[in-house]
Amino acid sequence: MTSNDPTKCKNNILVQAENISVKFQQHTALKNVSLQVQRGEIVTLIGPNGAGKSTLVRVVLGLSIPQQGKIVRQSNICIGYMPQHLTIDPVLPLTVAKFINLGKVKKNIQSILEEVKITELLNRPLQNISGGEMRRVLLARALLRKPDLLVLDEPIQGVDVVGQYELYELIAQIRNRHGCGILMVSHDLHLVMAATDKVICLNQSICCSGHPEIVTKHPAYLKLFGSRAAQDLAVYTHHHQNSNPK
Repeated sequence: MTSNDPTKCKNNILVQAENISVKFQQHTALKNVSLQVQRGEIVTLIGPNGAGKSTLVRVVLGLSIPQQGKIVRQSNICIGYMPQHLTIDPVLPLTVAKFINLGKVKKNIQSILEEVKITELLNRPLQNISGGEMRRVLLARALLRKPDLLVLDEPIQGVDVVGQYELYELIAQIRNRHGCGILMVSHDLHLVMAATDKVICLNQSICCSGHPEIVTKHPAYLKLFGSRAAQDLAVYTHHHQNSNPK
C-alpha cells in the first residue's frame, strides 16, 4: 500500500516517487513508475495521450493515492501548481488582478507580475485574455507560493508557436532565478526537449529516461514517436543554440 512519507528526502531531492502503480477499475494508468525531482532541475514527462502523465502528476501532488508505491517529499516543501485547464464562468465579473489576489497574497506579487510580464493585463476580464496570457497568469499564481517545486501540466497548451518558445524560455529563467525544481508535462516534443534537463518517456510504465539527446535515440522513444520526432528535435536544437534574438 502507499504511504506518503513527510520525512526529508536525501540530499537535494524535493520529491521522489517509488514504484507507483495506479488502476482505475480494470484500466492500468501507471505501473511501477519511479522518478525524482531535485532542486534546480527541470524534469519533463512526455508520452502519448492516455500514457498516465496527468495521473502521475496528481499522485506527486497528493491528489490521488496509488494502489502501490509511495511518495517521499522533502519536509515542509511548498509546491506551486499550474493546471492544464481552468474553467471560468463567462458571466463572472473577474479581472486578472482579482484572480491573482484570490487567497493569501505574498508580498512579492509585483515582482512576480513583472517577471511573467502580465502587469498590463491586470484590469482586463479574465475571460478576454488570450491562451498565452492565461498561461502566464496561471504561472504567476503558482509562483506566488514561492514554491520549492513547480508542477506545470501542459504549460503551453493553447499557445501559438511564438508564445511557446517564449514560455519555455521563461520557465528556464524561473528555474535559474528561484532555484526551484520543475516537473513539467508536455507533448510538444521538439520544443520541450531542448528546454529540460531530464526527460521521462511514459506509457503506463517508463519506456526510457535520461538526458534529451539520449532519450531521442532510444528504441522505445522512436517506437512511440517515430524517427521524425528525433529529426525535428535536432533541427530545433541546432536553431535554438545558434539563434541570436534581438
